[in-house]
Amino acid sequence: MTAELERTIEALLFLSAEPVDAAALADATESDLHEVVTAVERLREHYEFERRGLVLRELAGGYVLATHPDAEPAARRLLARPRTPPLTPAQAETLAIVAYLQPVSRPEIARIRGVNAESAAATLLERGLVEEAGRSQFGAILYRTTDLFLRLFGLRSIDELPDSSEFDPSPEIEAELRDRLMRAGEARAGTG
Repeated sequence: MTAELERTIEALLFLSAEPVDAAALADATESDLHEVVTAVERLREHYEFERRGLVLRELAGGYVLATHPDAEPAARRLLARPRTPPLTPAQAETLAIVAYLQPVSRPEIARIRGVNAESAAATLLERGLVEEAGRSQFGAILYRTTDLFLRLFGLRSIDELPDSSEFDPSPEIEAELRDRLMRAGEARAGTG
């Protein structure tokens, strides 16, 4: 049944726009979880060994068929028109703050950025990159990243974010960041 199970799992992953976890695959195929995990690993090995245009990846707690990284330049040329507008610098900054400090409130984001974060946070929420994650002790809405964020950035979990200690900014960016962090610290302490 292994080859049949592999074919069925491959078809299910092809049909699914979202990552599918092993338990859902086991339920759909009416198979034992260990059989599904074995079949998924065999499929992954098959794609790697055959050097196909697809790879089987684990993302956001599930499995997904994705294009092989070697096909990226050709895929970018084929799909050159973006489906959604790129993030603005303000949205990217806000998303980075949420990703690294989650759960984090909008007032905290604004203090760190040094400017109002209302519009950027609303756009990220609308695009499904962040979601509400409860309320702070002061009643402010807290935000965290979503599974869509993980998929778009190719992460299995938030733990795979690059280590911020490896960030090596230019002297100009470093001075700007230091100034903004100092202002945020002063505002937090009530001295600014």
